[in-house]
Amino acid sequence: MKKPGSPLLYTRRTQIGRIGLAERDGVIVELALRAKPMAEHLPEPEAIRRAFVQIEEYLAGRRKNFDVPLHAEGTPFMRQVWDELCRIPYGETRSYKDIAAAIGRPGAMRAVGMANNRNPIALIIPCHRVIGADGSLVGFGGGLDMKRRLLDLEAGRTSRLA
Repeated sequence: MKKPGSPLLYTRRTQIGRIGLAERDGVIVELALRAKPMAEHLPEPEAIRRAFVQIEEYLAGRRKNFDVPLHAEGTPFMRQVWDELCRIPYGETRSYKDIAAAIGRPGAMRAVGMANNRNPIALIIPCHRVIGADGSLVGFGGGLDMKRRLLDLEAGRTSRLA
């Protein structure tokens, strides 16, 4: 259940399950994977509609970058990590260690992992592109199977998610 005062979560069924999006003042503030049905029958604000179109294009293999306005609420450190996640090119991965080094905090791998885990706009802020130092798949809110499918899509091992 959403907290009082939280933005309304609009949900749609996608190729990877039900996704929920919330906006505030025309800016996406949340993306929930495996969301429960909520505001499916209400008219969607333009920001929500546009974000869902871009997500569908991404999942169909026709979009590599998102250009919807975002505002991820978190500490300055978290926002620094999330900004760095957005710099990971489509089809590439980075380790927690790589991200820590890129933000100038080479010893902060665990803190990077926690920030990655708390990403409020998963998929658009591509936390699925972060892997273990040994190349293994680790933690993802949508589950490791979904993470593998997203990485396979981006690596061209599939043209779309079914």
